[in-house]
Amino acid sequence: MDEVRLIEVKEEIHSDNKVKAEELRSRLATSKTFLLNLMSSPGAGKTTTILKTIEILGDDLTMGVIEADIDSMVDAEKIAETGINAVQLRTGGFCHLDASMVERGLDGMDLSPLDLVIIENVGNLVCPAEFDTGAIKNAMILSVPEGDDKPLKYPLMFTVCDVLLVNKIDYLSLSDFDIQAMRERVLKLNPDIQIFEISSKTGQGVEAWVDWLKTEVNQFIN
Repeated sequence: MDEVRLIEVKEEIHSDNKVKAEELRSRLATSKTFLLNLMSSPGAGKTTTILKTIEILGDDLTMGVIEADIDSMVDAEKIAETGINAVQLRTGGFCHLDASMVERGLDGMDLSPLDLVIIENVGNLVCPAEFDTGAIKNAMILSVPEGDDKPLKYPLMFTVCDVLLVNKIDYLSLSDFDIQAMRERVLKLNPDIQIFEISSKTGQGVEAWVDWLKTEVNQFIN
């Protein structure tokens, strides 16, 4: 009987993706375009947070958005209604974006006038954390209705992110979400992460998040 050959496909995929991600970062440095990768579970408030960010930052930075969904264009259409350049990536079943997919999204934009491009990654707390998109920074949203135990269940996502947005804090009084316990769990995984408590619906706390993002963008492009 012939010997079965084992091929480590996942390792090879990640290696190739890392090379492509570094190429993208070089391209972004040349065009002076800051790329932010925003991740979360479905329904955590990514699109609403992006819209609120656009509302506050719109006069200060020129922006674009890459929307990623398994199907549908509904989120990209919402972004486009604001006048922001939006590109929809339909992943056709893939639960994440990788650097090659992001490159295709960037190819659909004229990067030269753009200071900031936000990726709205596929809603998922597992796969997106495993793939380098070529972004300059990674951010994630954890919404209060999801519970404070998510750092225990999905540690990699909290480990790879530079920013955690705790969204829907207007629901805190209606839940048993322990924000102090959540903070302790997150900081144990990632002591350098920035944590902002926000409500993308009411706007509470969003200014602090936007100030951080604006500072990071300006440091990168200037």
